[in-house]
Amino acid sequence: MKLGLFMMPNHPPHRSYADAHAHNLDTLSFADRMGYVEGWVGEHFTSKREPVPCPDILIAQAFALTKNIRLGAGAFLLPYHVPVELAQRISYLDHISGGRFMAGIGAGGLPTDYELFGVDGAHGQHREMMNESIDLMVKLWTSTGPFKHEGKYYKGERADGIPELGLKFHLLPLTKPHPTIAIAGLNEYSPTLKFAGKRGFTPMSLAWSPDYLLTHWEAYRQGCESAGRPARREEWRVGVETYIAETDAEARRRAIEGEIGTSWRTYLLPMLKEWAMLGACKHDQNVPDSDVTVEYLVDKVWIVGSPSTVIDKLGKMRDKVGQFGCLLQVIYDHLEEFEAYRYSLTALAEEVQPDFAEPQQAAAE
Repeated sequence: MKLGLFMMPNHPPHRSYADAHAHNLDTLSFADRMGYVEGWVGEHFTSKREPVPCPDILIAQAFALTKNIRLGAGAFLLPYHVPVELAQRISYLDHISGGRFMAGIGAGGLPTDYELFGVDGAHGQHREMMNESIDLMVKLWTSTGPFKHEGKYYKGERADGIPELGLKFHLLPLTKPHPTIAIAGLNEYSPTLKFAGKRGFTPMSLAWSPDYLLTHWEAYRQGCESAGRPARREEWRVGVETYIAETDAEARRRAIEGEIGTSWRTYLLPMLKEWAMLGACKHDQNVPDSDVTVEYLVDKVWIVGSPSTVIDKLGKMRDKVGQFGCLLQVIYDHLEEFEAYRYSLTALAEEVQPDFAEPQQAAAE
């Protein structure tokens, strides 16, 4: 099991955009020095707590400050982009990073984002747009010769151009056939993870319920099976809320009272409740929604405690859901709890991860 980061990025509403941006860069640089192998940066347009509408700007700057960590948008929300333009940006980032860029994709999930862009998310237009968009982008990256696309939502043409003047489509990815494409899932039996399996994309699970994680792997496996390709557990990324302190009591207190607890109490739990999605947060689906509090999450769902306790909890989670290739530490703003939070990230890398560093199964399941 390798270690990575998933950065929403999540910041308190009072944090200035500039300070949040600098903090995100510093966190990615720190993760690179600590040996985290990858980091994902989210994209939203109408959430003040997740204020980054352009993850590739943050990532491009981070490439100049890091040496080894692979970085990716997690995710580009395809209904809000022009596919031809985004395909070019991804290719360019692939080149300037020396192949360290990854492209997460998504259909979007915030109704306020749908409203901003005039997308009908209630009736599945966002998923149709994502599918058409990624098809066009992959064709640009992998086909040869001119073609013309006139789809339901997008148009694009790779024409002959004027070769003698150097005016033609030219920006193909450095990574062949294209950079890593990943897609995340949250819902039970996530249709996006089944889509990932069908298309050969990297699956990312952003859920906290072991029951949901089991269905995520099954959805991905079914998608792979339908396409005749093996489902490899080393490809699976799993996002987990983890907090480590020297003692269990200190870790519990900091998780509840710090920015993780505040964000969940004031933003994530109310949002998931509004969307009837609290099942993604339950260790047992028989638990009533009213019992799902920050304290419940710390005690029953998240991986919180001393290093030895976290090793035990993480081991039990893996015993239940099976092997996965990369644990994604979900990252929160920690400018007000800097030393304690960085201790947690350090302990995860130096004291916990070595216990899970055995080679992953190469065989498909």
